[in-house]
Amino acid sequence: MDSCLWLCGCILPLLLPSAVKADEGASEQCGGYLDASDAGYITTPGYPQEYPPHQNCHWVITAPEPSQRIVLNFNPHFEMEKLDCRYDYVEIHDGNSESGDLLGKHCSNIAPAPIISSGPSLHIKFVSDYAQQGAGFSLRYEIYKTGSDCSRNFTSPSGLIESPGFPDKYPHNLECSFIIIVPPSMDVTLTFLTFDLENDPLPGSDGDCKYDWLEVWDGLPGVGPLIGRYCGTRVPPEIQSSTGILSLAFHTDMAVAKDGFSARYNMTHKEVSETFHCSNALGMESGKITDEQIMASSSFHDGNWVPRQARLNYRENGWTPAEDNSREYIQVDLHTLKVLTGIATQGAISKETKNIYYVTTFKLEVSTNGEDWMIYRHGKNHKVFHANTDPTEVVLNRIPQPVLTRFVRIRPQTWKNGISLRFELYGCQITDAPCSELQGMLSGLLPDSQISASSMRDIHGSMGAARLVASRSGWFPNPTQPIAGEEWLQVDLGVPKMVRGIITQGARGLEGSTSSDNRAFVRKYKLAHSLNGKDWSYVIDSKTGFAKIFEGNSHYDTPEVRRFDEIVAQHLRVFPERWSPAGIGMRMEVLGCDLPEITTLPNTVTPTTPRLEQTTPAMRSATTPSLSAVCDFEQSLCGWSADPHTGVSWSLHTARSSSTGHNAHETWQDLSLGSDSFSGNYLHLDAGAHTQRNKARLLSPEVGPERGPLCLLFYYQLQGEAQGTLRVLLRDSDQEETLLWALKGEQGPHWKEGRTILPQSPREYQVVFEGFFDHPTRGHIRIDNIHMSNSIELEQCAQPLPALTSGIPRGAISGMRPTIAAVKVHPVPAYWFYVLVGGIGLLLLIGVTVMMILCCQHYHWMSGKTDSHHHHHHHHSVMYRNDQPAYHQSPESYCQSQNPSCNMFCSNDQNHLYPGADSSLEPRLIITLEKDDSYGSRC
Repeated sequence: MDSCLWLCGCILPLLLPSAVKADEGASEQCGGYLDASDAGYITTPGYPQEYPPHQNCHWVITAPEPSQRIVLNFNPHFEMEKLDCRYDYVEIHDGNSESGDLLGKHCSNIAPAPIISSGPSLHIKFVSDYAQQGAGFSLRYEIYKTGSDCSRNFTSPSGLIESPGFPDKYPHNLECSFIIIVPPSMDVTLTFLTFDLENDPLPGSDGDCKYDWLEVWDGLPGVGPLIGRYCGTRVPPEIQSSTGILSLAFHTDMAVAKDGFSARYNMTHKEVSETFHCSNALGMESGKITDEQIMASSSFHDGNWVPRQARLNYRENGWTPAEDNSREYIQVDLHTLKVLTGIATQGAISKETKNIYYVTTFKLEVSTNGEDWMIYRHGKNHKVFHANTDPTEVVLNRIPQPVLTRFVRIRPQTWKNGISLRFELYGCQITDAPCSELQGMLSGLLPDSQISASSMRDIHGSMGAARLVASRSGWFPNPTQPIAGEEWLQVDLGVPKMVRGIITQGARGLEGSTSSDNRAFVRKYKLAHSLNGKDWSYVIDSKTGFAKIFEGNSHYDTPEVRRFDEIVAQHLRVFPERWSPAGIGMRMEVLGCDLPEITTLPNTVTPTTPRLEQTTPAMRSATTPSLSAVCDFEQSLCGWSADPHTGVSWSLHTARSSSTGHNAHETWQDLSLGSDSFSGNYLHLDAGAHTQRNKARLLSPEVGPERGPLCLLFYYQLQGEAQGTLRVLLRDSDQEETLLWALKGEQGPHWKEGRTILPQSPREYQVVFEGFFDHPTRGHIRIDNIHMSNSIELEQCAQPLPALTSGIPRGAISGMRPTIAAVKVHPVPAYWFYVLVGGIGLLLLIGVTVMMILCCQHYHWMSGKTDSHHHHHHHHSVMYRNDQPAYHQSPESYCQSQNPSCNMFCSNDQNHLYPGADSSLEPRLIITLEKDDSYGSRC
């Protein structure tokens, strides 16, 4: 017995340390400091088995950036002792300690909702007592992503759009938008390469993509028409848009994450012709219209006569409904608005029975949204189209009055043996016609602030209700009994445009929309236009000489296009003249194009659209601002002018003329280095047949002699396949030019900074910016923020910025390192300066002497006499002072009075524009002449 006790006493000391170590190891795994740069998981010890008793764990999660936030998503399998969370619980504090705000204290068996920190850290505390343990919890932590973090705008001609983290799984809780901004006269095509999002197990109208989804919008997200919402693994169809903006909105929830998506977009230039024919096959036979875009009221039960077999010349059977009756239909979603001009139909021969089936007559229904349908009419009656007389022949039916629609529905009326149909649709895009670009009502490119009306029925409503198709309601004026010509709907295009047409649509009230009382449209209207929003002119009927009365709509959903001779206008106003029994209701879009040259606009253009100014030598001294200020073209051209001897001119892009992935009514920020956004004003030159090898030149104000050397800084963009060239030259008073800086070829979509030295010269000279293209294809050159600085060291000015060298081929910026020796300048010998100063001093002394003599001889002519001293002493003064009244103001006031554009560059430091507080004013020279009666009339 004693030996056993002795043996136990020897073994116990050996076992105790290992038990203590095991317990320490368990405690080390519970809690710690975690970096949220990579997503991770936190679990209670032993999860999903029961957690141990007597736990007190603390985790601190920190994001790498102070501006970032953290999100926690709990696994649904959550189990802790209840009892009001007094014994076992998990606590989350906002911050890195328990002293932070309590975001939640949880127990029981219900998992908490997602928790998001307000800052870059979260503190998590887990406590358990001695009894009643559960499974505990598991949570995923990651950096909280919002739309501003994962959203992007795309402006390059082609590119790749991918879900965040692709090809890895996308993060949770995303709200991303990807906006493709398309230049005028171009279309964009979006093709999906891979697609894998969380699937919706309950597909259908009420359960379609409820968790993770990708939406494609024909315009800005939430503003333009929704093309489709996609999830699962089925790859979305190829999508083409011509509205100027195509957007993708990506949403993920807090649960399942998949691999995401990748898609490629490509912009193509659209060739338009006055003689174009709107008769293109829209894609039933070719497959451009996908199976998902075709649906039917029903299909024959054996599965061999489904909607996808309704394609023209399909090899097996066709589409057949479950029953042969006139209520059955087949329908196509064209994704975007198209002009429908014809339908070709065909019957079918059963592959199984060899029986023949074909439709002999049908009716056509159209809709812009898939909900509000109109049966096509010819005259006052529904149009009945005559179709086939055998199962194989293709019969083409022209639509007498082409219709603008997105959804097309064919409803058979009569048939032979039974309904069976194969067909093709023909038409075109509305933008295929010359000068027929959509101006931004449908896409959202024009903000609500540029839409106005005489009155609105809903005083809390948005003017966005007047957008063609994109709005589900419309504009209703306030009066229930309006008077013809008194109510109007107006659009401000932002800048003058060439306008060639208008599209109008009726309106539907959102409340009680099934009632005909809320379905209104305008039957006839007049159209007025203006350049300044004040002086209006009607579109004139050439036959009568009076204001033209346009035919409007006959249905509240179906749009109508009305074209007219080209007019130059910025503001358009529609005056309803006749309307439906339900009153006036309208949505609209404007068709037009950019003016050929902004520089040739008439003087009646609204002041909000700056014009290129021509600075003549006679006015240069009075209007040219300080050359040391940055010229950003926001208020004027700062004295820069176009070279009148060239056939091509730089154009001024204004902030209100664009919206690239921004609303024009929002606050615009100027461009920044490395940005591809084009907010603010800048000068640009676009490639085309008129610019090929033709040089556009911009001339600076004259730089005075002996100024310098200076550092010329400017921002530029050089993009496109047209092989643009941007050069900076120095032109002296003899019109001789010297090349200072040059760059050629594609430089990417980002703004970059150029620098070159302007040497000191004995004569006046001008700086010349010259741009041209080698090819007439796509491309542009842009310049902005021109600055002649004397504060930058010449050594820095001669060096290219590091940001400029990345991605630029070697030798592409050979002109970036000019030296003073590279410019032909003939310095003036120093002694001439002393000769000149001495001569001026001598002339001044002679002039003063002559003046004193004249004063003595003609004393009674002097203007300084006073009556009170007529027979006593007389004091007379001659003052030489600065005659420029502006110097009696502060430097800031002078700057603003001479040139409003330099407001942002006027510094409180007087030396910024006026070196030395007093040195800018010439000293006064005062000569006092006194007369003493005791000496008579002598001086």
